[in-house]
Amino acid sequence: MLDLFKIAGRNLSRYRRRTVLTLLLIIIGMVAVLLFVSVTGSFKDMMVGQITDSVLGHLQVHRKGYVASIDNLPLNLNMKPQAVARVEEALRQIDTVQTWSPRVKFGGMFSNFTETTSIRVNGVDPEREAAAVPLLPGRIIEGRKDGALVGKGEIVIPVLLARGMKTKVGDTVVLVATNRDGSVNGKTFVVRGVTEGVTGPGGRDGYIHIADARELLRVGEAEVSEIAIRLKDPSTLDKTAARLNAALAAQVNPEGKPVMEVHTWADLSPFANLARMIDLLTVFIKVVLVSIVLVSVMNVMVMAVYERIREIGTIAAIGTPPRRILSLFLGEGLLLGLVGTALGTVLSLVVIYALNAWKLSFVFGQQQNLVLEPRIGVLQVATIAAMVVGVAVLASLQPAWKASRLDPSEALRHV
Repeated sequence: MLDLFKIAGRNLSRYRRRTVLTLLLIIIGMVAVLLFVSVTGSFKDMMVGQITDSVLGHLQVHRKGYVASIDNLPLNLNMKPQAVARVEEALRQIDTVQTWSPRVKFGGMFSNFTETTSIRVNGVDPEREAAAVPLLPGRIIEGRKDGALVGKGEIVIPVLLARGMKTKVGDTVVLVATNRDGSVNGKTFVVRGVTEGVTGPGGRDGYIHIADARELLRVGEAEVSEIAIRLKDPSTLDKTAARLNAALAAQVNPEGKPVMEVHTWADLSPFANLARMIDLLTVFIKVVLVSIVLVSVMNVMVMAVYERIREIGTIAAIGTPPRRILSLFLGEGLLLGLVGTALGTVLSLVVIYALNAWKLSFVFGQQQNLVLEPRIGVLQVATIAAMVVGVAVLASLQPAWKASRLDPSEALRHV
């Protein structure tokens, strides 16, 4: 094998300009793909993390039909205490679940005694909510950041509402809400904090204590609108959703249909479509890389065979078997792929390191100063490298096969 590479290297060095140009094409393709995968993958992971760890959680459980009517935040589709207990029991049996947080969600009117506007409110258990969505406390840009997220009689409001209503931390405000029976109730709160906006559902919600939410809505039972779930490992999302669905499938209504629904963050966030588009673009970029390597290596090998027909005829005439000739040309393609892949990978890793040292920041929707940290896994690098080397060998196959099948007498007469 070592002798094969030595011969392949000597043959490639005979046509240095063509070899260098081919290597440059492979290197540029490798750098483009690895940079694209690292940047877009990091962007997607960061945005998914922002959405799941500051608003949604990885999974949510609702009463059937709630999500279809979520714009209205229907109180008549809240989960009763018995249903909540069954869901929590199912969650305790799933080892991939880290924690969960019950929520009471409703729409109401927010007043600073001068102006009034609408607001979406989450009634939460402060400690459990902070555990289920750990980035939520970090979104507080004004007010106290220590201690519980929100206490009884306190409210945390989104920054757009605070600015629009000219409301500051420490101000007293009123929330007015309509309960399930249609009666109206109001309650005063003190503004504890102001949160920065987050793109997507829930990014402009306010937060109060879950006990205050039930008091405001005159809910006698400990019912909840949804249960937000955090996983130990986000990669187990689909597996956990399937297990939870199976555990809750036994709970059916009189028509025999499931009472509960399990939704992943992707079912609830419009960013999921953007994430799928990023994955599609990644596949497209890889196809482009394959095309670049295929065309460039095949061009080199076709020209090598054409220019060396008499040489091929000579070594065939002295008894070199066709499989040896085939391996000689495949070795050249393999060497091109290996060298181009190695150089492209090293250059890509250097650029990725430089981008991380540079600390690129950007704005996404309402979120400011997000820092992009490009990274790529060993498996991704190995997969792309193997793909490039494999395509380089594949591109060499047809010219190599043609060279191995040349008739020595005809090859020697070639001019």
